Parts: sequence; structure tokens; C-alpha cells
Amino acid sequence: MRRRWVLLAGGAAVVGLGATGASLLPDRTEAAVLPRLLTDAAWHVPDPAADEEWLARGSVPGAGGPHEAMVRQALLDLRALTRQNGAVAAGPAPSWNYAWPRDSAFAAVALARTGHGDDAARVLGFLEDVQLGDGGFEARYLLDGSGTPDGRRRQDDGAGWALWALREVLDADPATAAARARTHRGLLEGALGFVLRATGSGRRLPEPSSDYWERREASLTLGAVAPLVAGLRAAAAVLSRLGERSRAREVSSAAGSLAELVHAGFGPSGYARYVDRAEPPGGLDAAVTFLLPPFAARAEPAVLAAFDVYTATAARPAGGLAPGAGWRRDGISWTPETALAALACAASGRRQEANSWLNWLNAHRTSWGSLPEKVLPDGSPAGPAPLGWSAAATVLAVAELGEP
Repeated sequence: MRRRWVLLAGGAAVVGLGATGASLLPDRTEAAVLPRLLTDAAWHVPDPAADEEWLARGSVPGAGGPHEAMVRQALLDLRALTRQNGAVAAGPAPSWNYAWPRDSAFAAVALARTGHGDDAARVLGFLEDVQLGDGGFEARYLLDGSGTPDGRRRQDDGAGWALWALREVLDADPATAAARARTHRGLLEGALGFVLRATGSGRRLPEPSSDYWERREASLTLGAVAPLVAGLRAAAAVLSRLGERSRAREVSSAAGSLAELVHAGFGPSGYARYVDRAEPPGGLDAAVTFLLPPFAARAEPAVLAAFDVYTATAARPAGGLAPGAGWRRDGISWTPETALAALACAASGRRQEANSWLNWLNAHRTSWGSLPEKVLPDGSPAGPAPLGWSAAATVLAVAELGEP
């Protein structure tokens, strides 16, 4: 498939989420130069016949409903962002032209849930190929799998996301699950071993690590540890599927122990960003969604209450959400976090709220239909478009809602 990566003339590159200079600031509007849309419709040369044939091999969640066109475009964008070796580019602009394990995990699950299991398996294969010797992952990778683009510190949440994705890909197609589980045994064992060592088999919280904010952290964040809980739960389910019931129980016990530590450490502050702080700076962030379905078995009332606080305090003028209440106060909405809100609501039975967030995403697509990374205070798209994480989370949210 031919692809073209285009940067609009005169557009200064705006780097990813963690490099925007997130700061914990008073409640005021920052004076900042707003980003612009970095791509246009020419970012990818489509092949309509091949695209339709590919879509027909799977399903389009929300078909016949108000979100069908958005989901169709999101799926085609994921297809175009995914290379033959399974690397998924975060977006079609230079600073996003890398594969993040988190984004790749979401893409794999979205592809599997819509009947594109072979594509999802390729994404898992790429993750296994670039996995470090200790089972963890770097923050991001070059798309050819040859290494990393710079010296950015690794992010420990990648192992949790990989395990969650593996389980979801297997569950999406039970007929192929056993074979795929054996194929990706290295991914399972490596990531599971990493999480168990990092958490003392669930008996301690891990050391601080960068999370999806992608900045150095001195204290443990919910965004770093919650994916590890989800990963342990997923690994237990995969081991059970493989018939290793005793080991599955051990891993499930570790997941339960780690979850208790997370609730004990973050619950007193209402699940704010940092652990063990009665009045943490910055308030809540989107990581609270990682403690809700589909990453958890059920929606705990306290976590749902925290989610409501997050969506209220992180609301932005255009109607979307910032990564957190303490994020830069530039008025910009971010589509990944807004899509995560839609997914959490859809999976937790809050259909009306899920549809509301999806309607907002649908109304703020680019002129050619892709979901941008950001939406400016006046409602115009900005940053790269499409953004793979947003596309994948949106597909999953609509899939959770089922038939319109």
C-alpha cells in the first residue's frame, strides 16, 4: 500500500502529549501559541476497492447508526497507520511517526474486535519483536523495529498494555485463540515476568515511571500502575485459556493484591494522579478510566465518582477533555482522553454519556473524516490527524455500545 506523510507548509512540528510541557498550574489560562493541523487529506493515498474489501472481511461497529462513518474512517486510518511488520504509527507527522506500545495495544484490540485478527496478530508480533530482554518496553520505537528514536526513558506501563491486548485479541476470536496464544507465548511470558518482578508478585507498588503524559515522574502515578493491574488480570485469563489453571490462580491473586494496593494508595485522594497525597497537585487525570471496564471486571462506585470529577475538572471550552485537571490551561481538548471517556462510559453501562462523548468526537473530525489529536478552543482540529490511539479507542467505544 502506498502512503504519503505530509506536513503542511509553514506548520511548526508540535511534539507529542508528554512533550507539550504539561504543568501543574493555578486555574488560569496560559498565554500560548496554539498548534495547527499538521496534516491534510493527502497524508495517505487511498485504494477504495482494497479498503472496501478489507472492511467487508470484518465488521463496522455502529453500522446503520450516527457513528458509522466515523468508525469506518477510524478503521481505515488504523489500517493505513499499520505497517506490514505490525508497527503502528501514532500519527502521520514526523514527531508521531513512531510506534508506542500503548497505542499499538489499543490498535490491536480494535482490529481484533472488528474481525481483522490477522492484522491484530501482526501488531502483537511487532510488540514481541521489540520487547526488551526483561519483558518490558521502551517508550516508543522506530517503525522498522530497529530501535528507539532517542534516549527517552522507558515506560513500564507497556508490559501491562501488551498483556491486556493479548487477552482481548484472543477473546475476539475463540476459534483461533489457542493457536494465537501459543504463537505469542514469548510476549505473554516476558511481559508477565516483568510485571510480577516490578510489583513483587502484586505485593508492592512499582517504582515511579513515565506514563501516557510522557514526562519524568518522581512519584508513582495512577497512569503507570493501573495498566499493570489490567495486565495481570489479562495474563491470568490467558493462562487459564491455555489450561494452566494453577498458575492462572497465582497470577489472579497477584492482580487482586496489586489492585488492593492501588485502591489503598490512590483511593483516599479520590484517585488523583499521584499516590499517597492527601491533596495532590493537579487533581485527577484520564488514568482513572484504566480502573473501569473494559480494563476492570466491574465499575466500582468510588472509581465512577472519581471519573465524574475528572470529566468535570478537565473539561475544555470546545467540549472535550484535557489529559488531566492539572494539564496546561491552554483551552485545548484532546481526543484520546475524550475517547477513553466514551469507552469507559460505554463499557460501564453509561450509554447516554458514551453517546454524548462520541457525538462530540464525531462533530470535531477533520474535513476528510479523521480524528485529530487535539481540538482548539474554537472547535477546529489541530495536531496530526488521524491519531491512532483516538481512532482505536473510538472504535472500541462504539463496539461496546453494540447495535444502534
